[in-house]
Amino acid sequence: MNIKEQEMRKSITDIILETKKVQGVSYEELAQAIGRNKVWVAAAIQGQATMSEEEARTLVNYLKLEEEVIPFLTAIPTKGSLDESVPIDPLIYRFHEITQVYGTTLKEVIHEEFGDGIMSAIDFRLDVDRKEDPNGDRVVVTMDGKFLPYKKW
Repeated sequence: MNIKEQEMRKSITDIILETKKVQGVSYEELAQAIGRNKVWVAAAIQGQATMSEEEARTLVNYLKLEEEVIPFLTAIPTKGSLDESVPIDPLIYRFHEITQVYGTTLKEVIHEEFGDGIMSAIDFRLDVDRKEDPNGDRVVVTMDGKFLPYKKW
C-alpha cells in the first residue's frame, strides 16, 4: 500500500469510528450484525483484517455510510498498525510492556508445553471480556492461536 492509499485508509477508519461514536454503536452490536467477533470487527475497521463484500456492506448499511467505504474494508491490508518505535498510548504501551516483561516467560512455557514452534497469528482468535471484581473490574484478554511447530528438513 503506497502512502496515498495509507492516508485514504486512515481517513476511512476515522470516518467509520466517528460515525460509530456519533451513533452510539458498540463493537458488540456491529459484531452481531456482521456475524463476527467484536475484536475481529474492530480489527477490520482499523484496517488490520479483510471483510468480505457482504460483511463490508452490512457494516456500511448498519452505520449508514457511503458505499465508497466498501473497497477499503475489503482490501487486503498491510498488517501492523504501530510505528516501529515504542508506543506512547498508555493502553497500547501496557501490551508492549507485557511482552517486554513476560515475553520470554511465555516463550519458555509454550516451548515446554508444545515444543519448538510458535503461536500462529493467522489461525488465531482474540477476545476481550470484562470480569467483575470487588477490587475493581478486570480486563480478560484471551489469545487463542494454533501451535505451529518448526519443521526439520
